[in-house]
Amino acid sequence: MPETILIEIVIIVFIFGAMIGSFLNVVIYRIPKGESIVFPSSKCQSCQNALKWWHNIPIFSWLFLRGKCYFCKEKISAQYPIVEFLTGVIFVALYFKLGLVWYLPFVAASFAALLALVMIDFKYMAVPDNVNFAALIFALVQPEFLMVLLYASIAAGGLYLIGLLSSLIARKQAMGGADVIVAGTMGALLGFPNFFVALFLSALLAMIPALVWRDKGVPFVPFLALATFIVYLYDTQATQLLETIIYG
Repeated sequence: MPETILIEIVIIVFIFGAMIGSFLNVVIYRIPKGESIVFPSSKCQSCQNALKWWHNIPIFSWLFLRGKCYFCKEKISAQYPIVEFLTGVIFVALYFKLGLVWYLPFVAASFAALLALVMIDFKYMAVPDNVNFAALIFALVQPEFLMVLLYASIAAGGLYLIGLLSSLIARKQAMGGADVIVAGTMGALLGFPNFFVALFLSALLAMIPALVWRDKGVPFVPFLALATFIVYLYDTQATQLLETIIYG
């Protein structure tokens, strides 16, 4: 593929991802509040003025407005351009991983939903079921659907049984239903044995934050999502690493 065409495709994919990121910001803000993600149209959270179309251009609107509301000049959270930028980067990374295959939008949508879960979990220490199930459903739309569904079922069912056993031993709930759904998404995206690699990596990633914020508590879903994304991009290397650890 000529370099100019590749650059154009990357730009288009990034812009599309940033647009999805703009929608994710609506999801992140409204879903935890129980509000509709469709109506009403976007408005300033401070002065309640309805935003113009050019106030909603991903990344550029925030930069153009210098991070302030056009009407009341209140600061606009940097979360908005950050989520838009990250979503664009995720879409581009997945494009380089998969190419222009028919299931690329579904895999990208699954990771976009996981990003929304990450932001909501960090902000509210909660994982909405509708966003969680959306990530799982999108992850299932791949070639060899039945095999992918089997991986998701084994991953979710296995984690559920581990959580149930741990709860019986500890005599308190050791794992939430949200973690089980995320495990299903991980199984669908990664398959086996890379699902286990991602679980191990997520534990490593969460170790230091868990020690630093021991009293406050650290949400685990963000580390599961990050580990899933890393292992998905480097699946071959992850498999080779696991074989080296097992077989030497």
